[in-house]
Amino acid sequence: MATNPSTPRRIGGRASRRAARLSAVGDIVSELRRVTWPSREETFRLSVMVIAVAAAVGVFLGIVDLGFSSLFDIILGN
Repeated sequence: MATNPSTPRRIGGRASRRAARLSAVGDIVSELRRVTWPSREETFRLSVMVIAVAAAVGVFLGIVDLGFSSLFDIILGN
């Protein structure tokens, strides 16, 4: 079977994929070096803030749920 000379050939498929992966890893490492990381205190403060807001939203939604539950009990006559 003859090959069509107008079709492009893949040269070094496995090697080029490996080089592309290594290049991507190098790009990731260089980007991570440019990141401005927060301090330990800032990380702790923001984590506590996220937990507090999540707890507050949970309490609020729980109260709303109890209110709707009692409202539906009144409407349905239970």
